This record gives sequence, structure tokens and C-alpha cells, in this order.
Amino acid sequence: MNNEMMTEVVWWIPTFLTLLGIALGYASRSKLEQAMGDSAKSKSQTIIEKAKYDAEMIRKEARLQERDTVIKAREEFEKENASRRKELSALEERLTRREVNIDRRHELLEEKEKNIEAQFNRTEKIKSSVKQKENALERAIQQEMDKIEEVANLSEEEARRRLLKNLKANLKGDYSNLIRHTINDAKAKSEKEARKIITLAIERYSAEQVNDVTTSSVDLPSDDMKGRIIGRDGRNIRSIEAVTGCSILVDETPEVVVVSCFDPLRREIARRTLERLLADGRIQPAKIEEIATKVKNEVNEAIREAGEEAIYDLKLQGISPELVKTLGRLKFRTSYSQNVLKHSIEMGHIMGMMAAELNLDQDLAKRIGLLHDIGKAMDHAVEGSHAMIGANFLKKHGEDQVVINAIASHHEEVEGQSVYASLASAADAITAARPGARSQTTDLYLKRLEKLESVAKKFKGVTECYAIQAGRELRVMVEPAKIDDNEALQMARNISKQIHEHVNYPGKVKVTVIRETRCTEYAT
Repeated sequence: MNNEMMTEVVWWIPTFLTLLGIALGYASRSKLEQAMGDSAKSKSQTIIEKAKYDAEMIRKEARLQERDTVIKAREEFEKENASRRKELSALEERLTRREVNIDRRHELLEEKEKNIEAQFNRTEKIKSSVKQKENALERAIQQEMDKIEEVANLSEEEARRRLLKNLKANLKGDYSNLIRHTINDAKAKSEKEARKIITLAIERYSAEQVNDVTTSSVDLPSDDMKGRIIGRDGRNIRSIEAVTGCSILVDETPEVVVVSCFDPLRREIARRTLERLLADGRIQPAKIEEIATKVKNEVNEAIREAGEEAIYDLKLQGISPELVKTLGRLKFRTSYSQNVLKHSIEMGHIMGMMAAELNLDQDLAKRIGLLHDIGKAMDHAVEGSHAMIGANFLKKHGEDQVVINAIASHHEEVEGQSVYASLASAADAITAARPGARSQTTDLYLKRLEKLESVAKKFKGVTECYAIQAGRELRVMVEPAKIDDNEALQMARNISKQIHEHVNYPGKVKVTVIRETRCTEYAT
């Protein structure tokens, strides 16, 4: 019994303890949950209050930004409104001024209308008065005619016929004198006008003239080059002469070789060939032929460019390439020491000016003047005068008949058929005969040389000066005690500058200042 009771007691104790633990755990859990709930409620309340505070701050900040935006918009609107008010005010002022001007114009127009109306009324009155006077005059004339018929017992036609017959008889001599006087006056005026036109053309055209010669000089860097140009047994100089067709003159003139030939084209080729050989330094027959061939091609290109420049200078068009090339050959052709291409360009300008004075075709006149001596580019290969050679050549290339006739007749070999032929003859005579065109007189030549020497004599330290080589070189001797080497160099530059500014000369003038010191002693 006791054991059973003990067993039951023992079994109920764990159960009771378990239930007691459960009860205690539930009670503690309830308290813990309640404590945690209270803490969560306080935290949530804090978060809610903070959120409300943040929301209020955001709301206030948004209101401030909105207020700033409104203020800025209002300020911009006021600025824009002020500028528009200024524009409207300026526009209103302009409109006001325009209204004032319109009112003034309107007043002026009204005054002009009144003046015109008054003038019209006066004109009508004058017309009416003139009409009345005309009627009165006609009546008076008729009355006089009636009286004449009554006195002379002649009709009006008979009286007029007799009067004209008497007038013709009386005026016959006066009429002849009048015709003679008119013809003489017309001749005098035409000669005067022709002289005026020619004078104006000469005065308006001004071109430099350079007289070509039959020789060209080539400067050498030293006299040692003369031996290289001649070559062993004269091979080099013979090769140059054979290739170019020119004579090469090597004399005692220091540092100069002379190229001589009657043909300016061949002389130019030889001169350029020599200059190229001197620059290259290799002077031998093979190199001479190579450089001469290149120079010939370059000269042919220069001929074409010269023809194009002449045509451009006169502003002409429609000239065939073959004519351009033939025209450019005149650059290396001279006539009476005058360059033919320059002469042709000058004649083209003068003919154009004369044609302008006579109200003729200026382009046609310039074309005739430029092409009038084109036959001189071929007269060495074709028989005949250069005028007829040029006319036939232009005819083959389709030039106008007026141009062909004017060129053929400019030396009166054929009869001129237009006024352009007369202009061509006159212009050709003018360009050939005017001072400085073809040759200079001895007096002018000597004066130029004297002036060259007088320029150098003005400098201090100059003892002697000589113009040599036809005025192409001026040699000046100075005192070595007064002028040193640097001053001699500066003097050469100053003299050349003075010559350039104060002396008219063809080509170039070489100025050489010589400073030489000589010491002499005698042994006795």
C-alpha cells in the first residue's frame, strides 16, 4: 500500500513540476511579450513623430522653393514687360516721327499742287494770248498779201516763183563760197581732230622700250671658267656653237663671255645653256647637248607664255593656239633694234585708244595692232614681205577679212578697204617714230652716261668714275685712305640706289667700287 502510494506520489511530482514549469514559462513569456509590445509601441510612436516632423519640414521647404520660384518668375516677367514697354515706347516715337514727316510731306505736296495749278493757269493764259496774237498775225499777213496782189497784179504763186528765182540768182555766188568754206572748215577740223586723237593716244600710252642688240654677255664666277668653256682643243666651245648656232666670244674681258648671233631666239638659248652649264659645273659635249635640249623646250614654253601674256594684256579672245605660239616668237625678234612683240602690244593699245575716240570697235582695232607684224616671226623661212606673209598666215587660220586687209595694207602694199587699215598705218608710224621707240640719239646717249658719272662723283672719297660698256657698268675709284672695305661696299649700294631713283636707263647698270692701295719706292 505504501509502495503504491509512493509510486503514485513519485509519478505526480514530475508531472506537477512539468506543469508548474509550463505555467511559469507561459507567465514569463506573457510578461516578455507585453514588455516587447510596449517597447515596439514606443519605437513606432517615435518613428511616427519623426516622420511627421520630416514631412512638415519637407512641406515648409517645398513652400519656400515655390515662393522663390514665384518671385523669380515675377521678376523675369517684370523685366520682360519693362523691355517690351521700352520697345513699344521707341516704336511709338518712330511712328510719331513718321506721322510728323508724313504731315510735312502732305503739306509740301499741297503747296506743290497749288503752285502747279497756278502755273497751269498762267500757262493757259499765255497759250490763249499767243493764240490770239497768231490769229492777228495771220490776218495781218493775209491783208498784206492781198495788198501786194492788188499792187503787182500777180497771184501768190507767181510772186513766190519770181522771188525764189531772184534769190537763187543772187545767192548762187554766196552758196558756192559757203560750200567751199564748209569743205575747208571740215578739212581743218578733221586734221585737228586726227592730231588730237593721235596725241591723246600717245600721251595715254606709256611703255618702256629696251633696245636689243646682237650680243649677250654671260657673267662668269671667275676667269678660270673660260678655260673650261673652251675645253681641251676647243671641244666644248665648238660643241656649244654647233648645238646653239651662236658664236661664243672669249676675250680678255674679265669674268665675261659674249654670245653673238643675229637671231635673238638662238642667242637666248645659247645664253641660258651657258648659264646652266656654269651652275652645273660639268662642261662636256654630252652635257652640253642635254642641257641645250632642255633649254630649247623651256624657251618654247616661254614663247607660248609670252603670246598668252600679250593677248591677256590687250584683253583679247578667240585667238587660235597656233597664232598664240607664233605671236610669242616675236619676243625674240627685233626690228631696227626694237623688240617686235613689245612694239605689237604698244600698237594694239594705241589703236584701241584711237578707235575709242572714233567710236569704233576697240577689240577689233587691238586685234589688228597686236597681229600686224606676226609675219616677222616667219619671214626668215617664207619669201615675201612680212605684211603679206602675216596676212596669208591669218587667212589660213580663219581671221576676219577686215583684220587680214588691215595687216596686208599697213605698209601700203595693197589698198586699205576700211578705216582700220588707215589706223594701222598711222599707229605703226607712231610707235616706230616716237622718241625712244627704236633708237636713241647720240646726245641722249652721252647725257645718260654723263649723268651716271655725275651721280657717283657726288659721294665723298671718289677720285675717278667711268661709265663703260655703253652705260651698262659704272666703275668708281676711291681713295683708300678715306674709304675702307666696308665703306666701299656701302658706297656701291648707295650709288646703285641713286642711279635707280634718278637715272633712266635700259637693262641693268653694274656698279663696281675699286679701292686700291699702291706702294712705290725707288732704288738709287
